[in-house]
Amino acid sequence: MTDSADGPKSRRPRKRLHYGEGREALLNAAVRVVARGGLRKLTYRAVAEEAGVTHGLVVHHFGSRDALIEEALAHTIRTSLSTSALEPGTGKVADFSTGLSDMVTADPGTQAFQYELLLESRRRPELLPQLRALYDEYFDATQRELSRMLPADADKALTRLVFAALDGLVLHQLVLGEPEVTDAALEELRGLLRLLDANGE
Repeated sequence: MTDSADGPKSRRPRKRLHYGEGREALLNAAVRVVARGGLRKLTYRAVAEEAGVTHGLVVHHFGSRDALIEEALAHTIRTSLSTSALEPGTGKVADFSTGLSDMVTADPGTQAFQYELLLESRRRPELLPQLRALYDEYFDATQRELSRMLPADADKALTRLVFAALDGLVLHQLVLGEPEVTDAALEELRGLLRLLDANGE
């Protein structure tokens, strides 16, 4: 006879989630599943197991796998925007993206999830509209903050250039570590933005 301790170890005890926290817990679980194993590992069962709930609860909240993906992506964008200081709203170059390296260190799964979906969209073009719409939020936040900092409104090309630098730094830190390199590079970027500021701070 098998001892109960030798049963399935990967199963977590089921827990009851309250409505508001339940949805967010499931989105966070979906992000972790994809960050660890890629989009192909994202199933209702995997998310349920990660969250410690029943598979039916995931189905109830999202209805389809595509809806789960779309909402998890929107959730990661909101999380990143609120923790990265991409748009502090002060108009001061010194405040621009001050929390970027800390954001990656604190929650690498969120960033890995977004990059996984970006790469997957090359194989599954149906993901691209959601990614494009949601990344527009990043571009818009960057453009608004640049327009606060610089004497002339930031155009699309400058916005993309600055955001591409930030996005590249996040990816490099995610893969290579070295948050201190991210911070040093950000200070160089702020120096370049100061050169564009006629007031020179």
